[in-house]
Amino acid sequence: MKHIKYIAVLVSGMMLFSCNDDFLNPVPDSVVVVDQFFNNDDDVLAGIIGIYDAIQGVNEDTETNSSNFNRGVQFEYLLTEMRTDNTRSATTEGSKADFHRYLVDANNVEVEDYYASSYEIIFRANTVLKFIDKADAANRAKYTAEAKFLRAYAYFNLVRLFGDVPLITSVVGPEETDVLFTRVDTATIYNLIIEDLQEAILNLDSTYKSRASTAAAQALLAKVYLTKQSPDYLGAQQLCEAIIGSMQFSLMPNFHDVFYSELNDEILFAIGYVAGNTAESQGFSSEFTTSVGRQDGLNVINDNLIADFGLYGGDRTAESYITVGSFYEVAKFLPNGFGLADNYGPNPRQAGNDWIVSRYADVLLMHVEAIMAGGTQTTVQAARDSFNEVRLRANMPTIDAPDAITKQDLINERRVELAFENHRFFDLVRFGIANSVLSAHATEMDYTFNTRDLLLPIPAREINISNGLLSQNPGY
Repeated sequence: MKHIKYIAVLVSGMMLFSCNDDFLNPVPDSVVVVDQFFNNDDDVLAGIIGIYDAIQGVNEDTETNSSNFNRGVQFEYLLTEMRTDNTRSATTEGSKADFHRYLVDANNVEVEDYYASSYEIIFRANTVLKFIDKADAANRAKYTAEAKFLRAYAYFNLVRLFGDVPLITSVVGPEETDVLFTRVDTATIYNLIIEDLQEAILNLDSTYKSRASTAAAQALLAKVYLTKQSPDYLGAQQLCEAIIGSMQFSLMPNFHDVFYSELNDEILFAIGYVAGNTAESQGFSSEFTTSVGRQDGLNVINDNLIADFGLYGGDRTAESYITVGSFYEVAKFLPNGFGLADNYGPNPRQAGNDWIVSRYADVLLMHVEAIMAGGTQTTVQAARDSFNEVRLRANMPTIDAPDAITKQDLINERRVELAFENHRFFDLVRFGIANSVLSAHATEMDYTFNTRDLLLPIPAREINISNGLLSQNPGY
């Protein structure tokens, strides 16, 4: 993704900050007035690209100061994948190893970073919306839709990970504490997410895969409909069928190519990175190894997932993990495609692998889930068609009439198809089995898990900034 350098106002950690001319790197300083920056269409477009930069985040290998440089999506696997039965840290050292053992507290720096990064995305989106009238009239609806899609994306992640959070829909100052530090109920936040995505669907097109598109908004809204407290299964089904019926996407014949032929036919939305570029690379690919990352192995794979690959993985298995000594390492995002035989290639800590946010296989499996509509099984042929399309690519047996696809079939399929793509935690919660699955996993691994661990703590730093106005999640 092209790196845009410009001056803007951003919020990090729920406070106003200025920034240096890299924009990605918030440094506490003073409010910078941006009225003079946003003067024309190019400036508004630069502001939109800046929102993607906030999602992209700053590579931890190039800028190590955790208080000054938000990591965007690059820490997300810690908060999602490593809080499930899928993966863990290879060691028990450091705050990153707290996630798999359910020892995260309100002072965890990675949780603080993800929370601040998410609000940085939201603030940048709100800033673009504030100055949208500076864009050419012909582009305003499209730019508005793009900013709102990205705001919805950030809020959806926040509400699933933290529960009730502050709802900020405009540019606000530090004196507006009632907005900055009031946690709003999840139902209200879902209403905003849905409104933003509905507008995005109406006004976006299919020009990009590394930027918002109609299909990306449809897929995200389908997931929202499946996740909210009162699911809209029919709405989710219709959105999935709109994507399927568009004929714009298809499964890659070779599972390997999903991850190493970037922006391919299966991708709906991905966050782009550039190898060897200090401003545009990512570090998570090297962290998924046990030898070339900053830490000795993160997101290493648990034995029970390996067992499920043996049962349900089919041709996906060899493309999903590799065995390195006594560990199983993720193979989906090997740094720039280089494996163990090449010592993960030159400069693996500055990798260029894109992060896949949404792909067609997920849409097909959401289609099954929507048709199942909260039940325990389905015999609807349309569900079989979508389910079997994913299975056939993996060279796995299909489920044919009159047999039903069960809820457990779908959970198993999602686990092996989407492993290491940060879906598992949200799947367990959405299917209503997170407490039972993670409790059993914790018992097996000798961890301590309780229901409070289904939500992350609001960072203590945010509560301190608010002078106690911002409340904490139960149990922390």
